[in-house]
Amino acid sequence: MSRRRLTEQLVRSVLAEPEQELQIRPGRMVLQSRVVMEEGKTFLVRVFVDVNRDPAEVVSAYRTSKVSKYWKEKQ
Repeated sequence: MSRRRLTEQLVRSVLAEPEQELQIRPGRMVLQSRVVMEEGKTFLVRVFVDVNRDPAEVVSAYRTSKVSKYWKEKQ
């Protein structure tokens, strides 16, 4: 997370209140939120979680500037 410039607090906030929850495959979800970072730019923070474990386990987390690529508009 530090290599990707993500704080534990930021990842926990996405886990606690994600703007979107998407199922990647059975047992794996991606929780994501748009976040304005210190540079003043909006990034999408994506946290991948294995939900079929007890407790659920964070697999990966990253930020991307390509918000429109991953953001799913409600249909």
